[in-house]
Order: sequence, then C-alpha cells, then structure tokens
Amino acid sequence: MNSTASFDFEDIRPYKDDEVDGIISELVADPEFLTAIATLRAPRMLKISSVLTRYLVSRKLKQKLGQYHSVGQLQISVEKYLGHSLGNTANSVTCEGLEKLDPDKNYLFLCNHRDIVLDPAICNMFLHRGGFDTFRIAIGDNLLKRPYSSHLMRLNKSFIVKRGIENRREKLRELIKLSAYIRKSIQEDAQSVWIAHKEGRSKDGLDKTDTALLKMLNLSGGKELDFSQKSLGLHIVPTVISYEWDPCDLMKARELTALEKHGSYDKSEMEDINSIATSIQGQKGDVHVSFGDELDQPFETAEEMADEVDRQIWSSYKLHASNLAAYQRQTGALPSSLEIDSDKLKKADAELQRRLNELQADEQEVLLDAYANSVRSWLSTQ
Repeated sequence: MNSTASFDFEDIRPYKDDEVDGIISELVADPEFLTAIATLRAPRMLKISSVLTRYLVSRKLKQKLGQYHSVGQLQISVEKYLGHSLGNTANSVTCEGLEKLDPDKNYLFLCNHRDIVLDPAICNMFLHRGGFDTFRIAIGDNLLKRPYSSHLMRLNKSFIVKRGIENRREKLRELIKLSAYIRKSIQEDAQSVWIAHKEGRSKDGLDKTDTALLKMLNLSGGKELDFSQKSLGLHIVPTVISYEWDPCDLMKARELTALEKHGSYDKSEMEDINSIATSIQGQKGDVHVSFGDELDQPFETAEEMADEVDRQIWSSYKLHASNLAAYQRQTGALPSSLEIDSDKLKKADAELQRRLNELQADEQEVLLDAYANSVRSWLSTQ
C-alpha cells in the first residue's frame, strides 16, 4: 500500500477535539453565521434590529455551545436534536441490516443520496445506537461557500471533497489525495466513512452509482494491487435510505424543470441553507435505512462493482405509499408482486395531489418521476 505520509490533509480533514473550543469561539463571533441563524429562527426581529438580534443569537449560542469541548460531545448533542426533530417530522424511522456489520470493523458506506444533511445523520444515528463508532462524512465544497459552513461540517467529522477545480492536473492531484484520505481513515485511523454513491442528490429519484467515484476510491492503495484487491481493502457496504415524503421535492422539481428548459439553474445565495432547514423541519412520513452486504467478492472493473451496488440499493429500497401512488398515476397500475395497504395508498395519493397543485404542469411530471422512479428501479431487480 502506498504510504499516506506524503499527503497533507489539513485543508480537508475534520476537526480534532483540541480544536473544538477555538472553532466554536469563531462561530459565535461570525456575523454571517449569526445572521444565517437569525434568518431561520428570528427573521422578524432581524429586520427590526440586525445588530441586537445578532448579539442575542451570539449570547444564546455561547451558552449552548460553550458546554461542548470535544467532537464526541457535539455529536451526541446533534443526535439528541436529530432524534427530537424526527419525532416531530416523521411517522416512523426504521433500520435493517445492522446485524450484518461488525462493530470492530471499519467500513466504507456507499449510500444513495436524497438529502444534504439527513442521509448521513440518520445512518450515523442508527450506527451509534447500535454500538458502532460514528463515521467520517464526505461533503462537497459546493456546500461550504461560507467559512461557517465549513466549520460546522468539519466539527461533525466531515471531510471536504473539492469539486470546483477546473485544472485537470490539479483536479487529479486532489482526487488522489481524497482517495488516500478515505483509505487512511478506514485502514489506519480505524474510522468508517460515509460517501454518496454519485455526485449530488438524486433529485429525479434515479439512484445510479457513478463509476468515476469507484475509480477515484482506487486511485490510492498501491500500484502493485489491482482494482479488486484495492476495493476489498475498503470494506464497501451499499447503503440505502428512503423517505416517504421529501420536504424539498417541490424545490427539486422546479430546479430540474428549469435545467431542462433553460440548460442552467442559478441557485440563490441562501438556497442550500434553506434546503437544509426545510428538510430538517418538513414532514417526512416513514423513513427507512437499509445496510447492505459488504462487497467481499472480487470485482474486476468499476462497472461490475457499480452494477452490484445498484442492485443492492434498488432491491433494498423501501417502497413507500408515495412511490406507489406516483407510479400508479403514471402507469395506471401497481406491481402485482406487492402487498399494498389501500387506505395508505389513498391518503398518499391525496397528499401527492396537494403537492402537484403547487406546481406548473411541466413540473408536475418531474415530481411524479422523482417518486415513481424508485418503483421502476426496484422492479428491475425482481
């Protein structure tokens, strides 16, 4: 295996315990961060007096965050908040597959991606409650446009994936470093890793693994090893999360429609922050996580591995009433192999109609696809 000693990971790694106090002090004094919090929690007061509101928010945050002096303490507080939030916004939150994992082993959780923050947070919650250590989280730098965003993510064991590099040589250098950091986390630091199986969220409901990602993972590991040997050393576990209702589904439908019509979509400055707030606060119905089987067989190519990751994700995806209602609207029928609660289906269809009523005609079909495509993927594995 190639040594990772030659790499400098300082600009991408998560923060350490001895850095927590200093980073929190920076956050509670950052006017941009205080304004962002005030915009979400006290927008009316912010309009009346921005200076006073930021002062009050800063004082409250000092009281709240000042009691945390390690990453572990912060993560426990985040988990408590997440559990409370899900209790108010989800009908059920369930998990399967933990029994197949070894708490003394470190894995690369290759997960479908529907929500910016909740996907890894919910997976982490189940692992921690099941006696596992929490994992490190790969997060794109497109979400870290402000220093406070980077601070918050890196305090929560996130490491940075640099996506905005255009120079090919520099981009390759950063991809090799990223690959080395992931491998170091698992093989040297005894830290599991969560990474989305493709770049960006699956806004159209199509969970398709990106072979370029799998090739990136194997840019490290030593030239003497082939693709299958390098991959086996990462202990890859396909993981799938499903939400009955996506709180950001209308925003995604409008974005995809704009991309289709105009070829581009310009995000507003606060759009990612608003998406995070909407996803946390919005109703989700039933939520389910499934940890798959470790990829412990040799795959000669990234394409072969991607096919198996897709098979596990598609077959393990829990189909909700929302998915079936959308599929029925588009096809006029339901899969005969599924047992369906007619009352749940009727309620889901009514809720789906309520959401469709808020969209233009061309956006409506995009929304239906986002829910129905999971059924199509599931059927392809039967």
